[in-house]
Amino acid sequence: MRQDVEIKTADGAASAALFAPAGPNATPSGVILYMDAFGLRPALYGMAEKLADAGYFVLVPDLFYRSAPYGPFDTNAFSNETTRVQLRAMLQATTQAMTERDGAAFIETLTAAGATGPIGAVGYCFGGGRALTAAAAYPDRIAAAASFHGGNLASDAPDSPHLRAGSIRARVYVGEAGVDASFPPAQSAKLAEALREAGVDHILENYVGMAHGWAVSDHGVYDEAGAARHWKRLLELFGETLR
Repeated sequence: MRQDVEIKTADGAASAALFAPAGPNATPSGVILYMDAFGLRPALYGMAEKLADAGYFVLVPDLFYRSAPYGPFDTNAFSNETTRVQLRAMLQATTQAMTERDGAAFIETLTAAGATGPIGAVGYCFGGGRALTAAAAYPDRIAAAASFHGGNLASDAPDSPHLRAGSIRARVYVGEAGVDASFPPAQSAKLAEALREAGVDHILENYVGMAHGWAVSDHGVYDEAGAARHWKRLLELFGETLR
């Protein structure tokens, strides 16, 4: 069951959805689910419920809370000039450093809810880079980090996640879309090199034929088989690291 909460941060109050584990698989472990570019909505809540059913406390924070109120947006928002401009402005305004700073409050919220064990992070779209950055920033708590169709994971930006590989102790899984302008082959190779040189336990997997956004059910390019494969990989990752 979803509990809507507000998380006090250094910059204000972030809305979030919190899910508690139920059933015989319940663990004291937690997961932060970093949203894609379209904000909090039922599709993400359904994904969080699936993780809660697998035994984890799950937190889905609003990374755009500094821009609230906004939206709501659907996954066609980039096709409309007005919403495209709004979304791009919010994406640019919500820096990696901001989300990294918020991570302490996210972890504290999970811990207070009962997630006293290791924590996993998973992100979609622009949230993928946030999951990797969180793993670098909070290595004592985050034991696993996953990115699915994450963009700009090894870019030339000074806050590119690959530059923090040396601080990651978590196991890392990156599921990349078969063709994705936001994460081209050159970036994939650069990320793999950075993780390898840092000694990070990692897998980069190419979802051939999948488009950016394939894993999220309300996305226009959602692929049922690809989503099922993503769930298999994610639950295996968390099952091996968070229990």
